[in-house]
Amino acid sequence: MIMNCEFWLALDNLISQSEIVIDRPKGTAHPRYPDFIYKVDYGFLKNTTAMDGAGIDVWVGTDERKSIDAIICTVDLMKRDSEIKILIGCTEEEKEIVYKTHNESEHMKGILIRREK
Repeated sequence: MIMNCEFWLALDNLISQSEIVIDRPKGTAHPRYPDFIYKVDYGFLKNTTAMDGAGIDVWVGTDERKSIDAIICTVDLMKRDSEIKILIGCTEEEKEIVYKTHNESEHMKGILIRREK
């Protein structure tokens, strides 16, 4: 089995050196799709860049440890792009919500990758 420790440590480093901006708090509507309500805080890492040119996306849960123990890799057929989104401090229930969020449309699919303990 290939060990991915360095990948996770790099993410830890990125998070520790970045400001997390929650621009879509839990309970708010998506700016372009008002029927979509965020069930987990969603935001980005300030001064970073993802494939879409915006900051790297993060889902921030309610676990007080705020550790990174999963990412979700997405493919968006409408935007014709792919990204990773970092899950920070997400409980198991919140991880399931994030996973379902990225798989409820025929146009977007995601895979959840957990950090090995």
